Amino acid sequence: MRLPSFEEKLAQHELDLAPQSVDTLQVNVTRLCNQACHHCHVDASPKRTEQMNRMTIDRCLEILERHPSITKLDITGGAPELNPHFDYFVEVACRLNKHVMVRHNLTVTIDGNPQNGESKRYLPQFFARNQVEVISSLPYYQEFFTDKQRGNGVFNKSVESLRLLKNMVTANPTATD
Repeated sequence: MRLPSFEEKLAQHELDLAPQSVDTLQVNVTRLCNQACHHCHVDASPKRTEQMNRMTIDRCLEILERHPSITKLDITGGAPELNPHFDYFVEVACRLNKHVMVRHNLTVTIDGNPQNGESKRYLPQFFARNQVEVISSLPYYQEFFTDKQRGNGVFNKSVESLRLLKNMVTANPTATD
């Protein structure tokens, strides 16, 4: 027995859910992460290898260029900064006058890439220079509970990264807060 398509089910219930507009393109560029949180919605970890390739990123950039109504690019992962094409993606999107947001776990700035040791200490300057909106979370204000949820040392590394980001914003007041 064939199940009805989504469109058929909508018609059956006399529902019209045509999109009104799209203003944000959210792209998950990797499952690689320097953390291995049990609650991760994409099951990201230092052991994951899935990465969006340059050809697919270029396709996303084509979509952004062709659709002026898409004014925001929301980059997520794993730790999206660990994708080898991350900087390119951000810089080209900025040249297209898109507002770029990054879901940043904070500790990647301190830890770097768990697979090759590449440093990510430049990220606060990179974010400020490109006026990237950084979206981060700290699950709790006490070290014990944060480390219990995200791993030993995560709280202190997150605080260190927040200081680096704050210093960059303070030094560059035009940067996104």
